[in-house]
Amino acid sequence: METTSPKTQLAPEQIARAADYIELVWQEQGTQEERVRLEEFHADGDELAKLIGEFGAMLLRDHITAVPDEHADCESAYVAGKLVTVASRYLKRWCLASGAGAHIAWIAAGFLIECMQEVDTVHQYLADIRRDAAFG
Repeated sequence: METTSPKTQLAPEQIARAADYIELVWQEQGTQEERVRLEEFHADGDELAKLIGEFGAMLLRDHITAVPDEHADCESAYVAGKLVTVASRYLKRWCLASGAGAHIAWIAAGFLIECMQEVDTVHQYLADIRRDAAFG
């Protein structure tokens, strides 16, 4: 019996918006224009948290922990898949049920940034994801 949740379906605009937000958080300091954009994101509160939760689950599953096809049957791929399932479930639950909106989105973005920095650069991941979403 399959117990994994269905794949997240985000529109390309949602993916681009989430990637833009995470990149602004990652930059920490920015121009006045970037700070204004960050405040605009935070005005959405709970909707922003939901988007980052869904985007984060997709990012963990499809990009950060992607396993090459030739290793899909390995035990380590199975374990990685289970860890991603748990991390994604808690990330989405946290973002959907918190009620703390922008604050939770900020913390979740920080978690995703840490994950991306462990395996590559944040900017490259986000650029690849934006490209993939745009050209589907």
